[in-house]
Amino acid sequence: MKQFNSWLDSERLKEQITNPNIQVGEHSYYSGFYHGGSFEEQAVRYLLGDGSTSDIWESGVYGEVDKLIIGKFCSIASGATFMLAGNQGHRIDWVSTYPFSTETFGEGVDSGFQRSGDTIIGNDVWIGSEAMIMPGVYIGNGAVIGARAVITKDVAPYSLVVGNNQLVRKRFNDATIEKLLQIKWWDWPMEKLKGGMPLLCSGDVEGLFKYHFASIT
Repeated sequence: MKQFNSWLDSERLKEQITNPNIQVGEHSYYSGFYHGGSFEEQAVRYLLGDGSTSDIWESGVYGEVDKLIIGKFCSIASGATFMLAGNQGHRIDWVSTYPFSTETFGEGVDSGFQRSGDTIIGNDVWIGSEAMIMPGVYIGNGAVIGARAVITKDVAPYSLVVGNNQLVRKRFNDATIEKLLQIKWWDWPMEKLKGGMPLLCSGDVEGLFKYHFASIT
């Protein structure tokens, strides 16, 4: 089990992930001091392919499995939770939501499982403490998810969202967001990133654009 020495400690996810159904980009991290356990142990729920279900997943009984895909430079706070496995066999459009099994109830039982699709977290996303991300959600680049938010639907890039999918505001105006999505600073090579640090660590967005376009002319 991962031991966090203080709330300043974190784990680089790409170096720690073992589940084949989790994909993480460079530099993304999880800080789990207040909840204990590594990212896979604490933050990821109901994802086939983990230590307790690897044999079942490899058998192919469940077919294709929804994945958790996290981009680069994401910051994930202690207690954040990613819920996977679609509807987990519970159908709210059926008379009963109970996931009956043929082993117990015999013939006539249908599987209630429905996939939700991959859960995708973009690049440079900040997810606050104890936020819950539900299955199949897409969170766009540069978004901020507030502490204890419950996210059940897609989040647009550079949006600040709290509570139950409540949009507080966008971090920048639409034209600026479009430019940030165009330059994709998270994909820059290390040398260019280092040169742009004074701008990335400031509010000078226009200066960052000038730096980027000057480097490609």
